[in-house]
Amino acid sequence: MIEEKKALFIIFGGTGDLANRKLYPSLYRLFKKGYLKEHFAVIGTARREWSDEYYREIVISKIEDLAESEEHAKEFASHFYYQSHNVKDIEHYKTLQSLAERLDTTYQLDGNRMFYLAMSPNFFGIIAENIKSQQLLTETGFNRLVIEKPFGNDYESALKLNDHIRASFNENQIYRIDHYLGKEMVQNISTIRFGNHLIESMWNNRYINNIQITLSEALGVEERGGYYDTSGALRDMVQNHILQMVALLAMEPPTVFRDNEIRQEKIKALRALRLYSEEEVRTNFVRGQYGRSTINGETLSGYCEETNVSENSQTETFVAGKLFIDNYRWAGVPLYIRTGKRLAEKGTQIDIEFKNVPHQLFQTANDQPLPPNILSIFISPTEGFALQLNAKKVGPGVQPEPINLTSSHSAETTANSPEAYEKLILDCLNGDATNFTHWDEVAASWKFVDRIRAAWDTAEIEFPNYPSGSMGPIESMHLLKKDGFNWHWSPVTTIKDTTED
Repeated sequence: MIEEKKALFIIFGGTGDLANRKLYPSLYRLFKKGYLKEHFAVIGTARREWSDEYYREIVISKIEDLAESEEHAKEFASHFYYQSHNVKDIEHYKTLQSLAERLDTTYQLDGNRMFYLAMSPNFFGIIAENIKSQQLLTETGFNRLVIEKPFGNDYESALKLNDHIRASFNENQIYRIDHYLGKEMVQNISTIRFGNHLIESMWNNRYINNIQITLSEALGVEERGGYYDTSGALRDMVQNHILQMVALLAMEPPTVFRDNEIRQEKIKALRALRLYSEEEVRTNFVRGQYGRSTINGETLSGYCEETNVSENSQTETFVAGKLFIDNYRWAGVPLYIRTGKRLAEKGTQIDIEFKNVPHQLFQTANDQPLPPNILSIFISPTEGFALQLNAKKVGPGVQPEPINLTSSHSAETTANSPEAYEKLILDCLNGDATNFTHWDEVAASWKFVDRIRAAWDTAEIEFPNYPSGSMGPIESMHLLKKDGFNWHWSPVTTIKDTTED
């Protein structure tokens, strides 16, 4: 039985791209499913001078492909209200408070309020401060602040921002969104681990050789050149998405499957990340930047040719690295990560390579050792699993060959499954912080990333060093090869390797 949720959503940045592409469609899906019915309202705020009627027309246009009918879309949009708002103007907060009080009464919202900051992080602190000082926080219901990345650009700036927000909101009221934590297969990591004794009993350094995480993007920076040139792949992808997956893979089993216990185990895992010296960064991390190339007759621009990007930029569009978790479970097991733009194929995949049997009874056709068992978790665009095993090849003798036991979600299941933002908004309405990032996770992630950034900032590198449409610089292959491993997901050769093995 679906329980209706009561809440007033106040969206700062209500005319922006995030609100239009993600928030309004997600709220409508919750409306269609009955989680939102009569007792909800939305206030969109931004600097533009819009009327309620025009705002509702915009909302309807953003859910057009999802709407059951024109009337249903209008019914949904009737709950939306707009206020032109300058986040630095105290008078505007007073007007917002008056509207919020009126809607709370009209829709019987019991004082439940969700403040969604869908705008530049530069304004997070001042908005949180004014929300409190102008008494938009209620005493009768819940008050929850939802904020997007980036949360700072290093540990010191993140700490300053967190202190500013925490002066108005408690930690348990702050929901830091990482949309990767809303993805179906990322949420499935815990079920695979803790729901299968076969897997959990071998989830340690006795049985696992290495773990590989790949977040590959086929597109370049597109219209985000101005932002990306101040961020780069390390801050944009590693500090949040990748390290969140590392935490889920490396954490110890929680005593119970609740948000606080799960987050505490993730914090412990991230705090156990080995912090590298400058020399260790050079040994264990690779950075790259895509260059111009021609694929199937189409010429793709290099990064420094993109709009709003410096022609001599040293910003990395690719990162590969080897991580270590220094604790009893993971001592000695490398975790290899890589992410980049303009790579051969879009996809996110985790590969867990298990150690081979200690005594080889069988040899392959070319007289090589048997390939290892590999558990692959396909996160996107394919959703599912594959387990590579060795089995007897059909025919005479006992010639082994690798086989894959595969399970993937059907196109229909994937299409009908809740979108990441829909799940995360519902979690926030339920007060479930499991799939949101705690400050201590943010802090540990930045402390790790800052070491890498500091080492890179001491020396320039010759860019570009990988062509668009490849899988990154050749050094990312060597990172594994020198340890006796290879990337398991390899849609194309990274760059022709002319070095001797």
